[in-house]
Parts: sequence; structure tokens; C-alpha cells
Amino acid sequence: MIKEQTVDGLKIAYWMNDEGWVKGRKTLIFIHGSGGDHKNWEDQNKKLDKDFNILAVDLPGHGQSEGKGEQEVIRYVEWVKKLIEALKLEKPVMIGHSLGAAISLTTAIHHGSLLSGIIPVGGGVKMPVNQMILDGIRKDIAPIISLVIKFSITKENRERLAGLLTDGLSTADPEVLYGDFLSCDRLDITEAVAGIRIPTLLICGEEDKMAPPALSQYMKDHIPGARLTLIPKAGHFVMMENADAFNKVVKEFAQTLQGA
Repeated sequence: MIKEQTVDGLKIAYWMNDEGWVKGRKTLIFIHGSGGDHKNWEDQNKKLDKDFNILAVDLPGHGQSEGKGEQEVIRYVEWVKKLIEALKLEKPVMIGHSLGAAISLTTAIHHGSLLSGIIPVGGGVKMPVNQMILDGIRKDIAPIISLVIKFSITKENRERLAGLLTDGLSTADPEVLYGDFLSCDRLDITEAVAGIRIPTLLICGEEDKMAPPALSQYMKDHIPGARLTLIPKAGHFVMMENADAFNKVVKEFAQTLQGA
């Protein structure tokens, strides 16, 4: 079900289990990528909700949330931090895709004590965005969306998912999408990432062209104790392209954590 929480005067929407929170269960908080919303996690919301309390957030300016988005990852981090505090979530596991991966990593750097662990998906310490994409969003967004989708999904999954993702990005506010990509482009946590001190599972599709596995491998080598799982038959939208394999490693990792 969709619920709302007012944070700094804005209504922030999120999906949560239909039956509400179950005491004693670990909590997973999902953060979508650029131009996305909670629907990007439907394969997780519907398949992990019997084992975990789930909260899939619409960031400000996205989905059903109010606001105009941000242009810095740290600004999104502060929104998510305030939402966690407002809902009194106790040590959730934060799973973030792409921009959401940057948010999860930056939250761990600045507010790691709030979390029991993070699962950055398709991320990196730097996530540069081609200037052509940034310029194109404001000039003629349709071909930019087509290009992003082409590079985000493996060929074998394109027919199944391209329409769904195209519809989602096409309904996003272009200025919000611009801000999301700009946030990724401005990211640089190369030095800070070594300061992460909470359990970290990095996930990446084996065929991810937007954030290639080498970016996740770098983080594994520089975050103390981090693990890395590469998911076969999947590109950048790994949680949708190979949901069963993705859900399996998320579940196994989350169940090893204390205090979630």
C-alpha cells in the first residue's frame, strides 16, 4: 500500500507491506534511481514482503511525492535520513539502485549508525553522465530516454522491460530527471568510501553498461569487508532483469545482519 509522511513540509510517498509492519522483522528500505519511483522495486515488494518489512521510497519530486527533486546526492541523503527518523525505523538495510546506490553509499559515509547495512546496486564512487544526455534532457527528451533504455537493459530483456521503463521515465518531470543525472555526475566519494564501516553488499548486473562491474569491484576493494555479487543475464536494471537471483542474494545478506 502507498502511504505518506510529511518531511520538512513535503509529503513523501512510500510503498509498504499491505499488512503493515510486523514486529521482529528486519526492515528493507529501497531507493530508486534517476527518474524512477517505488514501482522500480515491484519484483522485490511483492516477493520479499513475507520475510521483511519493506519501505520503497518515492524521492522528492518523483512518483507520488511532492517536491522538485535535487541536484546533489547529499541533499537526497538528508531527505531519506529525515524520513527514517520520522518513521522511527530501527537500523534498516538500505538498498539503492544507480542514483539510489549513490544515496546508500553516501548515507553510510555520513550517517552509518542509522543503518545495519547497505546494498548499492549498479553504482560507483564516481558516476559520470555524458554531457549530451544532460543537454538532451532539456532540448528533446524522447531520444535521450530511448538511448538510456537501450544501454540500461540487456538485449534479451529489452522487449520485456523497455516499454515499462520508457513509460516511467517519460512521465518524470524533465527538470527532476536532469537534476538526478546531474547529482550522479557530480558524485565523487573516491576517498570517503573507505570510511564506510557497516556491512556492504555490492550488486551489479554482469552486463551492466551504465555502471560496469569494474566500478563495483573498485568499491569492493576499498570498502572494508564489502562483498560483491555479479548477477548473470542482467544489465543496469538487474533487480528487474533477473529478480529471482537478485532477491536471493538480498535475502541472504539481510538475514545475516544484526539490529535490522
